[in-house]
Amino acid sequence: MKKYSIEVLEVLSRIVEVEASAEEDAIEQVRQMYRKCDIVLDDSDYKLTEISVKDEKSE
Repeated sequence: MKKYSIEVLEVLSRIVEVEASAEEDAIEQVRQMYRKCDIVLDDSDYKLTEISVKDEKSE
């Protein structure tokens, strides 16, 4: 029998609209909101699941 390491990757995504004077400012504004947990992604933000073999080990 072989042992397999399988990765399950879930992707969550949400579009957040903010007003800012520049793109960098908007990114930083959303980054701060995320850090302060003003933005919390959940199952309604689900986009996709990928399952893949990461490496193979003999047992």
